[in-house]
Amino acid sequence: MAVSTRRARGQALAVTAGVMASNASGYLLTVVAARALAPAAFGELGALLAVLLVGAVPAMGVQTVVALRVAGHPGECRAPLIGLGLAVASVVAVLAGVAVPVIVGVLRVGDVLAVVWLACAVGPLTVNGLWHGLLQGRQRFAVFGAFVAAEAGLRVGGALVGLVISRSTTGALAGVAVGTAVSAVVGWVVCGRPRPARFPLVRLREAGHAVQALLAMVVLVNLDLVLARHVLPVSSGEYAVGAVLTKIAYWLPNAIAIMILPRLASAGARAGHHTGRGRAVVGALAVCAALDGVVVVGSVLFGSQAMRLIGGQSYVYSVLALWPFAVVGSLLSLAQILLFARIAGHDRRATLLTWLAVAVETGLVLLWLNDSPLEVVSAAVVATGLLVLAGAAVEVQIRHRRTT
Repeated sequence: MAVSTRRARGQALAVTAGVMASNASGYLLTVVAARALAPAAFGELGALLAVLLVGAVPAMGVQTVVALRVAGHPGECRAPLIGLGLAVASVVAVLAGVAVPVIVGVLRVGDVLAVVWLACAVGPLTVNGLWHGLLQGRQRFAVFGAFVAAEAGLRVGGALVGLVISRSTTGALAGVAVGTAVSAVVGWVVCGRPRPARFPLVRLREAGHAVQALLAMVVLVNLDLVLARHVLPVSSGEYAVGAVLTKIAYWLPNAIAIMILPRLASAGARAGHHTGRGRAVVGALAVCAALDGVVVVGSVLFGSQAMRLIGGQSYVYSVLALWPFAVVGSLLSLAQILLFARIAGHDRRATLLTWLAVAVETGLVLLWLNDSPLEVVSAAVVATGLLVLAGAAVEVQIRHRRTT
């Protein structure tokens, strides 16, 4: 038991280190770009990188489906899954290419080539989701963490080289595309140079379901910041500082979400029905709550210091409470575990519940809670709290149904 516990801790640390390195590299790109580009160009780059974040959702869907399939059917041939990942990447690349004129028009991008390079990055990004899923499903978490860090390093490194050479958004995105393509080749080698084969259409439907569910989660995670910008243009900067704590609470237990996904599949396969999955979900929720409990308590005790540390001298006199932001991030991390459990159980109710949470939060802010940052974050607490309660109710209902 002690050996197993030490191994689990080591795996969690490896995944956490990889995710932290990835996030840190993204922060480094932001800092360098802010100094290398003119304000207008920096805003343009930020908007295009936000589009790339949305473009990464299919990669997350492929990763989830592949990880579940590999973990739940360890003896099955992997070639059809490779074919699935490459097929989705091809479709996403074509759609990204078609969307280039739309993105140029909506974001008023001066150089069309910048958006072309952005579109070129989306396909390899989806392929990397395939490699993530294979490593995650095999529970090779140390290699997974190293690849996540290497992928981010190549992507951000390419962007930095492009910035240094061209001092332009186009150069930065060209570097992103090249770095992402190189990392996709590295992932192929790391995963043993697998070859593709035809796949059943049911795998494509599973991927589509996962993409829808994860898109809803991505929207919910970023929604309050967008709404605050809309209803509180003067105080949106203060809200953005608080939202940093939301992201910290959301990402801190991310290793648990990554590690639990394949175990949901393998536990269900071993125990039959949902008994094994239920135990795995309860354990993951408990660990997430314990980790984020530290963040919430810390934000209560040291909120003013954290505000100054995150925002700098401009927010020395801010009286905004940070603990509600930590609560939102904590609830989002719990909602993510429950969402993965439903995806693993091929249950589409979680997707509907997540979109309903998006609607509830939007309605609360636009119609009622919009006079202060505290009111906006309160709407986020209510919406995410209701989502967690609804998701937990679904889990309890399923476990009761399977045991009667």
